[in-house]
Amino acid sequence: MTLPYPATYYAKTLTESRARPMLQGVEEADVIVVGGGLAGLVTALELARGGLKPLVLEAQAVGWGASGRNGGIVSPAFACGSEDIAARVGVEAARALHRLTIEGVDRVRGYIRELRIEGADPISGLLNLRRFDRADDLHAYAAEFAQDFGYELTYLDRAAIRERLVSDRYFHGLVDAQAFHIHPLNYLRGLASELERLGGRIFESSPAVQAHFSGAQKLVKTAQGEARGPRVVFATGGYTDGLVPRLKRAVLPIATYMMVSEVAPDLIASAIRTREAILDDRRASDYYRVIEGGNRLLWGGRITTRAASAAGVAQELRREMVGAFPQLAGLRTELSWSGQMGYARHLMPQVGMMEPGAWHITAFGGHGLNTTAVAGKVLAESILGESDRLAMFAGFGLDWAGGPLGLAAAQATYWKLQLQDWWRER
Repeated sequence: MTLPYPATYYAKTLTESRARPMLQGVEEADVIVVGGGLAGLVTALELARGGLKPLVLEAQAVGWGASGRNGGIVSPAFACGSEDIAARVGVEAARALHRLTIEGVDRVRGYIRELRIEGADPISGLLNLRRFDRADDLHAYAAEFAQDFGYELTYLDRAAIRERLVSDRYFHGLVDAQAFHIHPLNYLRGLASELERLGGRIFESSPAVQAHFSGAQKLVKTAQGEARGPRVVFATGGYTDGLVPRLKRAVLPIATYMMVSEVAPDLIASAIRTREAILDDRRASDYYRVIEGGNRLLWGGRITTRAASAAGVAQELRREMVGAFPQLAGLRTELSWSGQMGYARHLMPQVGMMEPGAWHITAFGGHGLNTTAVAGKVLAESILGESDRLAMFAGFGLDWAGGPLGLAAAQATYWKLQLQDWWRER
């Protein structure tokens, strides 16, 4: 059976490609999890570690959505800035939430190590680089991080950056040595295999078409079967449909784009001399990293609120790449793709209980690798009765995202950020 993944670099470089069965007939479970992306699988895995027998329903294949086709960068952050988080829930609560993101980074690293996930290929280091000449706030930010979280960020001046990147674009930067980057789809499929080893079940090609969860017994129907159990978790991300109208109203699907180069190690090394991931500090940022030991370059960026041609957007990404590295003008793009991320209006993950026995975990806003690792753990702790850490997300509920007007506002905000970036750099 051919897995229904879109044509991405990650799908072409799977370490294992076993297909799971479609749900047929009636299946009982301790917990039904709708969605086989990062959020759903981490939650199900932690529930299985706690002794429950979860059942995961995935419309396509595990990791088919943004979970399996993202930039692969694992670093401690939310989509929402720390000042905005503090304005909503207070300074101490904001710091506690940020500690969760650091825990999330450690948890991803721990999963890969403990489960010996083949092909995840973690590579240490993230450069956060600035495209204009100001550094005082970077020093202050690094000092605050060290004081509040014991988390070290190292400053780089322009000369130190040029030792890594042969480019005139960047002026200042911070190195996060604890962050890292991975092959996200191999990582996710490793989680799926461990879940099944612990007795969890995953059904692919099984989109949920009805969900009844107001009573004590929860019921989720697919085209050819139904799952029953006392608990249900909805983890549908950027591909949230009308299954649960309250969730659909609360999530904005935002598309982002990526491309990967041909094999050209010598040409790539003429521009990029580090295996660390790179993220510029624009509010409409690009991110990139060398992969396959330096053989290829993976580059991502741009967002749209309507699906656009990935090949067309790749031309914009190429302009950014050549603007930073003119020596890469001859580097050919071999493959480009897009994926939909889920965003909430408040830009924070939405994790909580909708009704007794029914939970949601969604809207990770482009920061899903580390935040799903900890949010799934926190949600599982709540379901298992092990902690009350789920209350940390109570300030970020299922706010109405605005529907079509919300999408228009999001696109306008992105254009505004691009203009601000342009002005700031001049």
